Amino acid sequence: MRFIDEYRNAELGKRLIDRIYQSSTKRVRLMEFCGGHTVSIFKYGIRQLLPPTVEMLSGPGCPVCVTANDDLDKVISLSRLPDVIITTFGDLLRIPGSYSSLQQVRAEGNDIRVVYSALEALDIARGNPEHRVIFVGIGFETTAPTIAASILQAEQEKLNNYHILSLHKLTPPVIKALLDSGETKINGIVCPGHVSTIIGSNPYQFIPGNYGIACVVSGFEPLDILLCISMLVEQIERGQPGVEIAYRRAVRPQGNQQALRLIEKVFDICPATWRGIGSVPDSGLKLKQEYQVFDAERVFHIHQEESREPPGCLCGDILRGVKVPLDCKLFNTACTPEHPVGPCMVSSEGTCAAYYHYGDACG
Repeated sequence: MRFIDEYRNAELGKRLIDRIYQSSTKRVRLMEFCGGHTVSIFKYGIRQLLPPTVEMLSGPGCPVCVTANDDLDKVISLSRLPDVIITTFGDLLRIPGSYSSLQQVRAEGNDIRVVYSALEALDIARGNPEHRVIFVGIGFETTAPTIAASILQAEQEKLNNYHILSLHKLTPPVIKALLDSGETKINGIVCPGHVSTIIGSNPYQFIPGNYGIACVVSGFEPLDILLCISMLVEQIERGQPGVEIAYRRAVRPQGNQQALRLIEKVFDICPATWRGIGSVPDSGLKLKQEYQVFDAERVFHIHQEESREPPGCLCGDILRGVKVPLDCKLFNTACTPEHPVGPCMVSSEGTCAAYYHYGDACG
């Protein structure tokens, strides 16, 4: 396939692996912050190809996984309101909340529909004027522009039965929170690809500047990731951490200015609660005051019981990079993709799901 095969070329991959082996003399820990990278690293066996000096860790880069139980319970509460249609991305459906899941609530007869974009949710609102349609806005900076555009479209059409529950997360603030915690020593960061197409690479400058940690933005094909790792290792070996891009076909230092303007027009920055991390300042997005008629949190009364985490689940620790799935006693016993206990086993970008499908599920 054109534009794909060249990024899976075995000979080029061997050269990059040789380059990593030749340049790597120090023991380093590299963390990828994107669930898409986690899946690719496992799918293509990249961990097994690296020298013993290079250790890979997975971070909180799965948007479904980092959605706090309190926020998930909020969605479930909204789904039980009369004349409400919940629209959401599919992965969220099976995530267990404190007492139920959206899948269970849908089985009880409530109207919950899986969509692939906010535009589909807008169509559902147009076609069901007697219902309130709530789109669950999860994701990082990647999904925020299209959801912002849907709000502007709804305003233009005076589509007042369309609402957003904004559970968006921003990436640089949580990277800072993890580095400030000092729980895990990291020498280099594989910066997220899709997020960086929106925000660019410039927002990561604080990482080498304040923490002395190497950063490289990566794509998702095996050669992208191997090139990224090679660049990280070389930065660390030189003792000159910086921010580089190994995904230049999609990412520019300044990002996508049109998308950023859309986000700025519709959203304000606010604190957000991350599973396993807690409240992180300036890491969320909420609708501006002038768009409050579209804000589900302001329009609806949300009643929910106190949230709780599933007993024994280590998803929070796994998302922070302090544990791996094989440390969890539930992994591949009580918790499997067919009967998940925590979100990291449900999402297609979850670390536990990646270990289960592509790693050694039996330890």
